[in-house]
Amino acid sequence: VDYLLKPFSLARFIKGCNKAFELYNFRNSAEASDHIFIKTGYEQQKVLYDDILYVEATGNYVSFVLKDKTILSRSTFVEATSLLPADKFVRIHRSYIVAVNKISKVEKQQVTIGKAVIPISEAYSQNLAAILKK
Repeated sequence: VDYLLKPFSLARFIKGCNKAFELYNFRNSAEASDHIFIKTGYEQQKVLYDDILYVEATGNYVSFVLKDKTILSRSTFVEATSLLPADKFVRIHRSYIVAVNKISKVEKQQVTIGKAVIPISEAYSQNLAAILKK
């Protein structure tokens, strides 16, 4: 962000604080956005949160399954998890993250999103239960 060298003036200190505050506001406004950028090869695709049905880890790739297509990204599942807001998406399996508002049916060991049936692991079932209670 910025740094101060001693001795520094009050004006220089205020300038550094303002710069840090602007960066903080920029990061928080980015979290409030309605989209993410997904790396696909040498480009990045803009994807709206509302278009994402679920995310699946497949080997060294992550598949973002959308309403009309699937985007394959060579990123880690942890990176994909960090891109998605926790109030809209929940991890239900070590290989799956689902959009909460796209779930059409919840059973004991699986959820249904459209035509896809996705397993719920025992370790993550409490995550789903907590989100659904809200």
